[in-house]
Amino acid sequence: MEYTTLGETGTTVSRLCFGTWRFGKESDGTVETDREEARELLDTAWDRGINFIDTANVYGDPNGTSEEWIGEWLADRDIHREDIVLASKVYFPFDGRGEPGPNDSGLGRKHIRAQIEGTLERLGTDYLDLYYIHRWDENTPIRETMQTLTELVREGKVHYLGASSMAAWKLTKALWESDVEGLERFDVTQPMFNAADTDDVTDYLEVCADQDIAVCPYSPLAGGFLTGKYERAEDGSVIAPDGSRGTLSDLFEDRYTSETAWEVLEAVESVAEQVDATPAQVSLRWLMEQDRFTCVPIVGARTSDQLEENVGAVEFELSDDQFERINAARDADGGDYR
Repeated sequence: MEYTTLGETGTTVSRLCFGTWRFGKESDGTVETDREEARELLDTAWDRGINFIDTANVYGDPNGTSEEWIGEWLADRDIHREDIVLASKVYFPFDGRGEPGPNDSGLGRKHIRAQIEGTLERLGTDYLDLYYIHRWDENTPIRETMQTLTELVREGKVHYLGASSMAAWKLTKALWESDVEGLERFDVTQPMFNAADTDDVTDYLEVCADQDIAVCPYSPLAGGFLTGKYERAEDGSVIAPDGSRGTLSDLFEDRYTSETAWEVLEAVESVAEQVDATPAQVSLRWLMEQDRFTCVPIVGARTSDQLEENVGAVEFELSDDQFERINAARDADGGDYR
């Protein structure tokens, strides 16, 4: 495993983060990753040197299941707390104690305070290394949110703060508020960012680069599209293997399979053949080699074999030509991603 400093923080993390959003998650009545499978995946991640684990208070059915399973695993493996980096999130309605009430969502002081206590209890720890706001809260002044998060840092319950998906101007506003008020600021972001993604995150990433903020992208393999397991039918539709994301979600085709995405996949597969790697490994490596900001992809493998394959992304490097070939397919204008 390779390791890197997480942006401008003093914390060292593996070059891949293991994401646990599937733990206990039900899709059409099927649990995507059950308790036994979750433990096997966590074992594989740890045994392969991944020391960075990402979860959220709302992962799992009921909410909190993912955090609870991670906490149980940490206790059973007797892993020293200082050897692992734990990240969780807050914002969405929480149903872990029944039907969410009027204060069981958002980024107000009451909800954040309640959720951090539940998260710490389920994980079996007295602090988080990283605490994300899962989304932007239109109904709570960002000053209140940042003040509350700052209190958590100063109390030792949280080490660093992170922000997930939002508009670039909102991230900038939060950073400005922190700087003006002398509050803790966001050190890490978690946008959806991958080689095939056609949503424009350029402005968001520009803020991260300018402010030395680490980027931990979710869906780094475009929901599995960049693994190369999908095929394109003559009518332009997607042929997906049984049990894959393409068959589990009606949103898959609209979100991930644009014309540009197919061109990116072709470039990725070409590079993979050159470096004797898989398309998934090349796609992850393309993210890891972003040099304008620290980039640590969050991998959400469904099986240990998939996770083993993902870890193989640390075993090679891309040449400038290989990197730019993927970049050019993603953006005909070249883009500025390295």
